[in-house]
Amino acid sequence: MQKIQPGHFYAVGIGPGSPDLLTVRAVNIIEAVDVILTPQAKGSNRSLALNAIAPYLHQQEVMTVNYPMQRNGSNTQERWRRVAEEVMQELQQGRSVAMITIGDPLIFATTSYLLYGLSERLAKEKIHIIPGISAFQIGASRFHDPLTLQEDRLTLMSATDLKAVENALSHCETLVLYKAAGVIVDLIALLKNKNLLSSSRLVSCVEHGAQELVVEDLELWAPQELNYMTTVIVRTGEKSWQKEEKQDKGTQF
Repeated sequence: MQKIQPGHFYAVGIGPGSPDLLTVRAVNIIEAVDVILTPQAKGSNRSLALNAIAPYLHQQEVMTVNYPMQRNGSNTQERWRRVAEEVMQELQQGRSVAMITIGDPLIFATTSYLLYGLSERLAKEKIHIIPGISAFQIGASRFHDPLTLQEDRLTLMSATDLKAVENALSHCETLVLYKAAGVIVDLIALLKNKNLLSSSRLVSCVEHGAQELVVEDLELWAPQELNYMTTVIVRTGEKSWQKEEKQDKGTQF
């Protein structure tokens, strides 16, 4: 069991947002740290991450970090630089700090920005990463279909650059697209053009109760406004091992 140490920082992935999908280690750290840092998009009045850990909150101090949801690199870096300085003040006083994040701390997570800032100020041995279940994992579980087998290639990327998405479609067997909500109409058009709509699935707000949306076949779905937490999983074609299996069956007498 990992023990909390004073002056140490913990980046804690808490999974898709359901309290019972946190790891035991994540719960132990959340319950033991002095300060919990929780992200909240600027303009929002709630934190999904904070809601997910509510059953494990006792006397910990909670600090809410507002951050801009924009693709302005300099503004984003400056905001998280200031957060890193605030965290360092807590750590230098001998307090332990954990930042919680939906999903995993190293996969399209705001935590990554803070980790960059802290790496310049804090010794590596005082920074700890606690993995969490990511959106593509919990999303794929809704379809009961393996993402990879044998030599299959799995590609994970943002959907925002459709040229890059189009290129990736021919270089893997399974393509997982984060941040699909804002480009869903154009993405559907691209997948239709590639004859991949019927082998594409969509999940949004997984593990968030009535908000959860699961689409088994994008060809049968009419586009609608989606939550930011939307992932599309594309099966790009027949797997290599499936082709070999068919060939083997074809040679039987």
